[in-house]
Amino acid sequence: MEFTKLGRTGVEVSRICLGCMSYGAPDRGTHAWTLDEDKSRPFIKKALDLGINFFDTANVYSAGTSEEIVGRALTEYAKRDEIVLATKVHGRMHEGPNGAGLSRKAIMSEIDASLRRLGTDYVDLYQIHRWDYTTPIEETMEALHDLVKAGKVRYIGASSMYAWQFAKALHVAERHNWTRFVTMQNYVNLLYREEEREMLPLCEAEGVGVIPWSPLARGRLTRDWDAHSARAETDEFGKSLYAHTADADRQVVEAVAEVAKQRGIPRAQVALAWVLQKSAITAPIVGATKTEHLDDAVAALSVKLTADEIDKLESRYIPHAIAGFK
Repeated sequence: MEFTKLGRTGVEVSRICLGCMSYGAPDRGTHAWTLDEDKSRPFIKKALDLGINFFDTANVYSAGTSEEIVGRALTEYAKRDEIVLATKVHGRMHEGPNGAGLSRKAIMSEIDASLRRLGTDYVDLYQIHRWDYTTPIEETMEALHDLVKAGKVRYIGASSMYAWQFAKALHVAERHNWTRFVTMQNYVNLLYREEEREMLPLCEAEGVGVIPWSPLARGRLTRDWDAHSARAETDEFGKSLYAHTADADRQVVEAVAEVAKQRGIPRAQVALAWVLQKSAITAPIVGATKTEHLDDAVAALSVKLTADEIDKLESRYIPHAIAGFK
């Protein structure tokens, strides 16, 4: 396993982060394809055995049950100080007023709920899951700063948003001498490269670690375009991400297949290697519901694509409409 610093912080994280959205009660929340606790635990254990120390979940995943499953497994399988545990806040957790968003009230309530579910006294990385258009960013940043000072959170991060919004949040924190975002969890893969225009350069300039979600485009980069999976059939959000660029996206998927065939390796390794070779990327967040998903993720660290291979993978891309957070 390779390790790197998380942005400009001193904390070391594995260059592969295990995304834990796949682990949760299937009858809770909106992800019917998730693995229950008994099926989830072997993947968390295998990730640790492979040297992965970075785990990402969210309060909203499977209505909180992802945090519960991940928390119990990590408590049993790992020492708390040896792992970097990340979760998120923003999504709706209960009906009625104050059940979602990034108000001070919501943040203070949700961190305590997440800590209880995770079975820990602190979260290493607490991320805002999306931008809250109804709450002043000053209120959000001050609340997050107070969580750091209270010892409930070590670092704070953000997720998919416009680059101007992220720049504003960084500026607000600096102006008030509040804790600054150290990471950006955004949507980056061979089928969606719009973040290369503004967000990735901004993160590099500001020393912000980038931990992209869906680096394999929800598995679309790992199989033939017309192949199906249980998740693909029920993942409405995933379908919306690729609804308008199917013809061009198919060509990119075919390019991945060509490079993988020439090298004699799985397509997942090629697609992940492309993400890992981007200078702004700290650690892609990889989901795993089959053991080979973890094996391929770690193996991708050793795959160094040539300039010609990168050109083949990138040349068929066309500009996409903003997606992932609109």
